[in-house]
Amino acid sequence: MPEPSIRIALPADDEELTFLDKVTWSTLHAVTPEPQPPYDPFFSERHSPEDTLVAELDGRIVGYVRLGFPTSLAVNAHVRQIQGLAVHDDARGRGIGRALIRAAIEEARSRGARRITLRVLGHNTLARGLYESEGFVVEGVQPEEFLLDGVFVDDVLMGRAL
Repeated sequence: MPEPSIRIALPADDEELTFLDKVTWSTLHAVTPEPQPPYDPFFSERHSPEDTLVAELDGRIVGYVRLGFPTSLAVNAHVRQIQGLAVHDDARGRGIGRALIRAAIEEARSRGARRITLRVLGHNTLARGLYESEGFVVEGVQPEEFLLDGVFVDDVLMGRAL
């Protein structure tokens, strides 16, 4: 089984990443409404290509992870936050998510970060297990923070030192 190649996104990846966001959308991990046409561009003022790492298999993007700052405050600039992670359904079970998390950790470290954090929905046990296996620990829980499909869901804050 070939290993995915991980690289920093390019502006030309926008359409493929927009499609990936559309086909992977689920209330298992998303709190935003389901994407509807016309679709917003993947890249924006808030998230540039340089903030996104993509995983490719056979020349096709099969996953991504977005890195950002948790706040715009200078006193918080030593922290990076995973602000999105998706893997195409037909590429699941091949270590893509793990490879993206590891690449995000290394990228955050190379950009001078001392910590990396993320938020994950409480009912997303597979993602939580993956994050825990990569050294993330639960640092806080916001009980019933979201109402998704008629069910209240916790927002779990996780982080780790770099």
